[in-house]
Order: sequence, then structure tokens, then C-alpha cells
Amino acid sequence: MTAPLFSGRARRSVAALGAVSAGLLLLSACDKPTPLATVTVGTTTASAEAACHDGKELSMDKVQECLTNLKDAKTVEYTRGDTLRLGVEPEVVEDGKKWQAVLDGQPITEPSSNTYRSFPGADVFATGGEGEAPASKKLAFVQVGEDGKPLSVWSFNLKLK
Repeated sequence: MTAPLFSGRARRSVAALGAVSAGLLLLSACDKPTPLATVTVGTTTASAEAACHDGKELSMDKVQECLTNLKDAKTVEYTRGDTLRLGVEPEVVEDGKKWQAVLDGQPITEPSSNTYRSFPGADVFATGGEGEAPASKKLAFVQVGEDGKPLSVWSFNLKLK
């Protein structure tokens, strides 16, 4: 008769250690997530990773595609007169980088190295007397390098309540 080399408890411990090691190996192969951008209206907050981020400068065609093709963009409801708060993680503005807000393809802020902007009572759905307001607008954050070239784009939808 032969004796088992490992007891049942020892086999389970080795199996658990192997599973943890395999999990760590898989995690190390994953890409590092991009920093988050956040939109807050009233008590509703939505955060998202960059919709477009290649780790290098984005072409203008790619930026345009990112600003218009918002399939997975998070939606935040907006009531006229609400305070619109926009924020980015500190990593977005490190090493001389800046970010700016873009509404329906038009910049609404200058590039900034601040991590937070607030627009109390802003009416982002104002039409200037040119007909009825749209039901939603596309809001994006564009990260730019020291040279002003786009590096990343975060996308959101603002929906009029």
C-alpha cells in the first residue's frame, strides 16, 4: 500500500495558491485603465474611462470620430438652471497636459490644468431663440498635450429632463 504524497488539505492549499498566481498573471497582462472623467448634475454623477486613448497623439479624424460616435457614453439628466460640474483625475493634467470641455463638437472651455470646473445655472440647452432645444447633447472632455495636440477623449450624453 502506498501513502499519499500530499494530504487533502495540502492539495487544496497548492491548488488555491496556483489559482491566485494564475489570476495575478492574467491581471498583469491587462492594460492599465485610463484616468476617469466625471460629470455631475445635481445629485447625479457619471464617471467614465476614456472612449479614445491610444497612449499617443490622436489624429483629428480619430478625435472627430470619438466626438460623434458615442455608443457607450454614459448619460446624465440635466434640468435647465442646474449646476454642471466637470472633473478629471489628477493624472489627466500631469506633465503639462490640459483638458477642455466640448459640447456637440464645439469647445465650451479653454484648455485647463485644473481638475475641476463648475458652471452654476448654466443652460447648455439654450438655442439662442433658434427653435426648440434638442433632447440631448454630446459632452466630451479632450485631453491635450503641451503642444495642444489631442491625446484622449472622454464622452458623455446630457439628456434634457
